[in-house]
This record gives sequence, C-alpha cells and structure tokens, in this order.
Amino acid sequence: MPHPVDGIGLWREALRAPPAGPPRPALFLDRDGVVVVEVGHLRRVEDVALAPGAAELIAACNRAGTPVVVVTNQSGIARGLFDWAAFAAVQDAIAAALAASGAAFDMVLACGYHEEGVGSLRRAAHHWRKPAPGMLLAAARRWPVDLARSWIVGDRATDLQAGRAAGLAGGVHVAGVEDGAAARSLAEPGFAVRCVRALTEVRSFGDLS
Repeated sequence: MPHPVDGIGLWREALRAPPAGPPRPALFLDRDGVVVVEVGHLRRVEDVALAPGAAELIAACNRAGTPVVVVTNQSGIARGLFDWAAFAAVQDAIAAALAASGAAFDMVLACGYHEEGVGSLRRAAHHWRKPAPGMLLAAARRWPVDLARSWIVGDRATDLQAGRAAGLAGGVHVAGVEDGAAARSLAEPGFAVRCVRALTEVRSFGDLS
C-alpha cells in the first residue's frame, strides 16, 4: 500500500473517518518522548516501547470521543538516517502496542523537512515543522476540531509553541529532554501550561479542560 506522503517530506494519515457533528476538542501528541520512550531518531521496530501512561490516556480519549492526533517532527527523514518505509514500520508497531490496551490514534502527521536535511528535504522553517503550527492546522482542516478547546502534549517547548500558535487552550510538558522551564515561560492568558513527570499524571482529557 502506498505510504501517505505529500510530496517527499510530509506524512498525512487519517486512521479513522471524521466524526459527524460539531467541532470537538482534540488531544495533540508529540510522539518520541511522549507516546514512546525517547531513543533518538527511532527507526527500528525493536526499539519501540510505549511511555508510561500513554496507552491509558489515549484509550480514555478514544472512549470519550476525543480525537487523538500525533504531530511529530522527523528530522531523521531529512538527514537520511531512515526513510518513510522505516517510519511506517515503526508506526505499525506503535499501533499494535496501543491496540493491546484498547487504544488508537485518529490521525498521524509528520514533518520530514529540516534545515540540515539532504537535497530537497533541506528546508528551513517549514510551516509544518514545530514550533510552527502547520500540522495542527492541517488536522483541523481534515477533522471537525475545536482548536480553542484542544491541548497538546510534548517533551519540548517547541511542541507547546506550536500549540500556542495554533490557538489551543493549553499544553502539557512531559519531563525528559527538557526540564520544563522553557515550557512554563509560554503560559499566558488563554494558553495554560502544565508540567508533569510522566503521562501517568494525566488520566483523561478531562484532567486538562
């Protein structure tokens, strides 16, 4: 089956049909360091390990009818460290691990452009690459998402910057590659920031809104 790549650098995959009815809040998730344990340019199926609390939170959102959208920068694609076929294999492994806990993504978007990329993947400040909000806005064009009531979870301040730029209600910083100080500095009226040690501290979308 062809991979859902736009051009050569953007992955846009809707895993479920958009629901009927009015726009609803969504939960946007960074992937590496949030859904799965950070290993640095995850490219091998055998290195996939779900982060504590990730499956439980995603399953809770699924039961509540809250769309779960992955938005992930993949500079390893741009740098030539792996290709979209390897990315797809890792995504399949993540989906299988989540399914074992009754959890599933609704949509996955990935940006394979980077300023240090190879050839045509060398793009500075692409509008999909976080901290730009392009992936979140693209998701809202595909699904009836109420961005003003949505949240994003990430392990870097750039994840939350993307959420703030897209007009989200707030962001959750998960401790890991950054200590959370930069993320906390993004809080402002209309954009709340929470810092947690792990997703086990966020049991449902209702804990945020």
